[in-house]
Formats: sequence, C-alpha cells, structure tokens
Amino acid sequence: MPEGRTLLNEGKQLAELWRVGKSAFHAATGCRSEAEYKRRQMAAGQVMQHAHLGFRDLAHSVEATGAVYEACLKRGARIDRFGMCLDWSMGFPRAQRSEQTRGTGILLNSDEDFALLTQAAPASMHFGDFMLGFPAALENTCSALAAGATTIGNLGQYFTFRLPGYSDDVETTAATVKALGLIAAQPVEVLVHSNLDDGYAAVYEDLTSALGQAMLEKYIVTDLIGAPFAVCYGHHFTEPLTRIAFQRALAVVCNGVPGSQVYGATVLYKGNHAENYAGLSSYLLADIAAQQLLPTGHAVNPVPVSENERIPDADEIIAAQCHLNRMKTLAGGYLPLLNMVAADQVRDTLLSGAEGFRNRVLQGLQEAGIDTSDPFEMLLALRRTGARALEQRFGAGRQRPDVPGRRQPVVAATTFQEIEEEAAEFLCSPAGETLSTLARPGLRILTATTDVHEHGKMLLDTVFARAGFTVADGGISSDPAHVAAAAIGNGVQAIALSTYNGVALRYARALLQALAQEDAEIPVLIGGRLNEIPAASNTSLPVDVSGELQELGAFPCLDLDAASLCLKQLLQPAAEA
Repeated sequence: MPEGRTLLNEGKQLAELWRVGKSAFHAATGCRSEAEYKRRQMAAGQVMQHAHLGFRDLAHSVEATGAVYEACLKRGARIDRFGMCLDWSMGFPRAQRSEQTRGTGILLNSDEDFALLTQAAPASMHFGDFMLGFPAALENTCSALAAGATTIGNLGQYFTFRLPGYSDDVETTAATVKALGLIAAQPVEVLVHSNLDDGYAAVYEDLTSALGQAMLEKYIVTDLIGAPFAVCYGHHFTEPLTRIAFQRALAVVCNGVPGSQVYGATVLYKGNHAENYAGLSSYLLADIAAQQLLPTGHAVNPVPVSENERIPDADEIIAAQCHLNRMKTLAGGYLPLLNMVAADQVRDTLLSGAEGFRNRVLQGLQEAGIDTSDPFEMLLALRRTGARALEQRFGAGRQRPDVPGRRQPVVAATTFQEIEEEAAEFLCSPAGETLSTLARPGLRILTATTDVHEHGKMLLDTVFARAGFTVADGGISSDPAHVAAAAIGNGVQAIALSTYNGVALRYARALLQALAQEDAEIPVLIGGRLNEIPAASNTSLPVDVSGELQELGAFPCLDLDAASLCLKQLLQPAAEA
C-alpha cells in the first residue's frame, strides 16, 4: 500500500505546473475563486442559483450553457454556477476511454475541452461527476484547474460509484489523494465538493449517520489534507423540516466554508409535469427560506420537472431557473411565518448523533489497525467497509430486534420511510396481492442495478421479500457478467434489474448474452429509465428503448404493477405444471 503523505506530496509538487487559470467567471466577477464570490453574495443577502446540464455533445453543451445563461438573465434570473453531467467513462484515464462503454454525459478529453465550458458563460463552472474518486482523478483535476474551475468533486462518488469492469480500489484511492494534494496546494481557495446523496448518505437510514459522514470526509479533506470541504445534499431530502435542519447543521460542521449546491429533491418527481411542479415548489421554498434565514453559500438547484422522464432540454432548464427566481421573490413573505425552534431541535439532535458516529468510526478504525492520520488509509478503509456496515457497527440508534443488522434511526431518512410506505401500499393493491400468490418456498428472484442509483432496488427488495419470495442480491453497479453468474449460482427463477439514464439497451444485451453463454434461460425484468441516446442523435437526448428491449427478449416493466403481471405470466405456468 502506498503511504498517504507520499501521495499528497506528489500531488502538491504538481502545483508548480498546474494552477487555477482564468475563466469567463473570473473576468466577469473579479473574484479569484467561487468561494470568494459566494461569500460576497452571502453578505449581500443573495440566494444563488445552480443550473445542471446533461447533454452528451460538447459543442451543444457549450452553446446551451451560453444560451441558458443569457435567456435567464434577460428574464431577471442570474445563474451563479453551472454543473455538467460528465460521462462515466471520464473516470478512466484518457488513453483507455476509447475502449469503454459511453454513457449519456459529456466526454472531455483535453485541457481545451474543459476550457470551452469555463469560457461559455460568466458563471462559475463546477466539475463534479467522475472527477475525484476515480483512476483519472489527477488527470481530470489538472485540466479543470487549468481551465479556471475552483470547485471540483465529487468525493461522494468515491465511496459508492464503480466503473464497469474495473476494480482496482488502490489505484483509484491513490489518484484521488494525489488530486486532493494538488487542490490543497493551489494559491487560491479551491473547494472539494462532495454530494453526500451520491455517496453513503443515500444508503444510511439515519440522518445522523449522513451528517457524521460529512464530518468524516471533512476530517480527511481539511484536517489531514488541508483543502476546504464543500458539502452538497438534497436529492433524498423530501421533508422540509429535516431538509432545513440538515442545512443548519451543515452551517456548524463546515464553519464558514461555503457549500457547493443544494440539489433538488428529485425523488418527489413521481407524476406528470404539473404534479412535479408541486414538488419543485415545495423543496425550493424550503431551500430559499433556509438560505435567507442562515446563508451557507449553497446555490439552489431547480431540477426541471421532466427529469423523471429523460434528460431535460435547454428550454426546460430555463423554465426551472425562472421558476426559482420568481420563488425567491415570493418566499420572503413566508419568513415571518417560520419558526425555527423545531428545526433547531432536529439540528442539535443531528449534530450530537453525527459527532458520536464520527468518533466511534475513528475509534473503530484505530482498533482495527488503520492509521487514521493517513488520508489514503482512511479513504480506503471507509470504502471497503461500506455504508451499511458502518451504520450497523457505529450508528447512533438502538439495534432493531425485529430486523437483525439494522438500527432504529434517531432522525430517519425520509427516503427509507417512503420506500416502506410505497411497498406496503403496493402489496395491498390487486397487483400486490397477485404477486404474493405467486410466492412459494424455494422461488428466488435476484435484484441488481446497472449503476449506483439503488432506491429502485431497495423497493424491489422490500416488495419481493414481504410478498414471500427469497431475494438474492445481485449488487449495485454490477457488471452484466456478475449478475448472470450470481443469478445462476443462486438458482433464481427471474432477474429484476433497476436502471437509470442511458444504458438500458446495451446492459440488457450484455446480460442476456452472458446468460446465453451458460445456457441459462432466466427471464430478465428491467425497469427504471429505459432509454438511450441513438448513435445518430444530434440532440444529445435519449429516447425510449422499451421496444428494442422486448425484441432482445427482455421484459421492460415501467412500474410494480407491470412487474407483477409479467411475473404472473412467467411463473404461474411453471407452478401449475
């Protein structure tokens, strides 16, 4: 194993060659860094806006960035920062990317590619996904700094995201520590961004564990490495009280370092566009009020209401930003009605539980022989332990006697409550009752995901287990060959696969081929975002591939009702025989 201090020094020495360059943001604002700009805006009482773009084509992304900025500005909405959905293949070193499967994001293969984006609009450009936490972390960080980026992430992905067909966590950790050393050695303040919801916070059932994770990451980034740590949260915070309380707790934890952004609670988007606007307004009101009452520098991110269907286009991004801008004006009228006593009680509970979680984790790692003063050892130990094991061993809540291996949350993550409620509601429906009648001893279903987004899998696990099936775990971000081997090894009668944007068709094709090579006729049900970007697309937007999935021999299922009907057709004849 390499030594963390040696890796840090290697990264810091590169600061003589790689320094923060000039961007359109620097020229327009006169600020040396995004952190400096945010402190200025916070002092002026401004609630900042973040826009996220997800187009695959670089030229289209550059054009759209400028167009979205100008269109919003004309309507009085200033976008303070942009983020880009970078392609997962960017996690690989550039020399290896041509051999990898492309996703739906942008691929930046040169310093010039990064600079095209930082020059596209006079707003700060944030590079998050598939930067830190991957084997190309150092290479990508050099380019981002040279292009003028002063917020780089996403450290949260280091803990949970896995590149297809790649498993060298030592190389990944070493590259990340070197990149963090380079960031810490910059002559200007460069924020290390971590989206907690992309990391272990998405798996923890207790928000005290999620806040404790932020404390652990800050300990590594700031105390051991010397870089400022900026937290992002929000995807899974659907309830206003805990959403605001978590923001107020972060104000204590981060102690003056501005947050990067608070992300939209996209799990609220479960209906059509009109219904999703209710969810958008709900979390925006909470986020705006939180920043007006206690500024923490988190730019507010209004996710377009089409996001639960596909990658939003430029007009939808503009509409969401203008909606946010109008909400900022209206939110002021609600402030006199808001009493923060309840939120601050939850804040104090979060802080107390999180501090205990952090201390117990550090003590446990020390007792296990981990050098907790070495950032390399700390990162690798946390990653290899895993979120569920960390919470089970060191969480704040009492052990649950009814569910071995789980604790009673002190401050429950609302996502898990909603999964439990959704599962119970479905099982009481006709489709749920049908599913329960199919279950019998020895009948096994394997669940897996194509990527890190595992809430769909959590719902499937809960529903199938309560219905009476034996559920085999095919893993998170599992390669098709692994899923096929696990399905065959566990003797399952069906595979239930949850997927996200842009990989449904190619993943299903690879999985079916892996099963065919072993002469295994196991039906594959696939749900989630069943889309991909056509090879000849000139819009960078994915299209539905349900028909192509059926032609392959997979069974696309848009919801649990469809999955229940499909399993009835597949399993009932076998039971009757």
